[in-house]
Amino acid sequence: MIVLIVSASNLPAQLSSPQANLSGSHDNIALAAPGDTPTDPIQPVPPTPPHLSAYIPMVSRAFPTAAPTIKPEVKATQAAITPSEPTPTPIEPTPRPTESGPTPTVPASTAYPFIQKRYQIVPDQSRSWSDYPGASIWPDLAAPAPVGILAHPEDQINILLLGSDQRPGDGGFRTDTIQLMTINPAAGTVKLTAFPRDLYVYIPGYTVQRINTAFGWGGFDALADTMEYNFGVKPDYYVLANFSAFVDGINSIGGVMVDVGRDFCDHMDSFDTFCVSQSTYWMNGRIALWYVRARYTTSDLDRGRRQQEVLEAVFKQLIDIKGLYRVPELYDVYKENVTTDIDLNLIIQLLPIAAHLADSVEIGNYAIGRDQVYDWINYSGAMVLVPLREPVLEVMRQAISEP
Repeated sequence: MIVLIVSASNLPAQLSSPQANLSGSHDNIALAAPGDTPTDPIQPVPPTPPHLSAYIPMVSRAFPTAAPTIKPEVKATQAAITPSEPTPTPIEPTPRPTESGPTPTVPASTAYPFIQKRYQIVPDQSRSWSDYPGASIWPDLAAPAPVGILAHPEDQINILLLGSDQRPGDGGFRTDTIQLMTINPAAGTVKLTAFPRDLYVYIPGYTVQRINTAFGWGGFDALADTMEYNFGVKPDYYVLANFSAFVDGINSIGGVMVDVGRDFCDHMDSFDTFCVSQSTYWMNGRIALWYVRARYTTSDLDRGRRQQEVLEAVFKQLIDIKGLYRVPELYDVYKENVTTDIDLNLIIQLLPIAAHLADSVEIGNYAIGRDQVYDWINYSGAMVLVPLREPVLEVMRQAISEP
């Protein structure tokens, strides 16, 4: 599962001016209103399936040897448009050694002995004001008392998946994409929790401000303290990347098949509107980028849901191309495109969980959403989202406290 983090969890942030350039103009695009079944005007031709330079038997389970189908038949109103930027060269694998006989079915408790029926729970831990630095700027909204640390399995690992809005030449940035990945090795589970960028929270040592400013102000430590103070969980690691790395990552694994949960139309570059219908939809890097960052017709809350759909699609695609067998190779490729404190040793330790998930591909999805916040206008006249303590803790206990 951790391969997903390094290779494609670098979800981009919404920029004030969309950056994913697709050639063409709105004069030749087929528009579709929400509810209709739109015809995709830019169904790109998928790149050659990724290549394995060598078979690396990192885990014991056997994967299907049939070649995955990357792109379904799709009706199009015009020829595929070639991206204006060079597409990264995909990595193509050599076939795995032929395995004789059918793969036996083994119960999870036997195939994955790390999954235990009993696991130790660390109880709630209280925190006080004195455990955190005071504000350096007087806030315009009174900060609530710290949540404390919520009860959780003792071997739990929490990783922040962050996407920045930084562009070339810019000094500062904001983490407009914040997804918390919670891994429970003893239970063999993985959960994703989405946090809207406009959450107005206390950043220890700074002030009450949008959560997307914490990392830019004080780095990962500041954002980790912010998560603990307001949501009861202290992240252990992080992965930070920008939108260009995201596009390259999606293209290099041959695109992804996304289970689109709802019909969705939004602005895309020079096109007036681009739509996808509720279906299983093949996306290359550019379309996936648009899908995870567009929010003109919806909200930041809905964007978190779409980001989780793409994350799951990336994991499924990595399973299809047998990515678990080439972890060191993938790590070498993508560590150049992301900023992270996760090393290869940790990834290899967590491979059995990824192998277990490959059997079910079930990832729990959670979010701080409309029922957990209220709208408020801050000192500068901007609309922000203020967390409601009890509804927030109800979500967090499901995502953190329950394996």
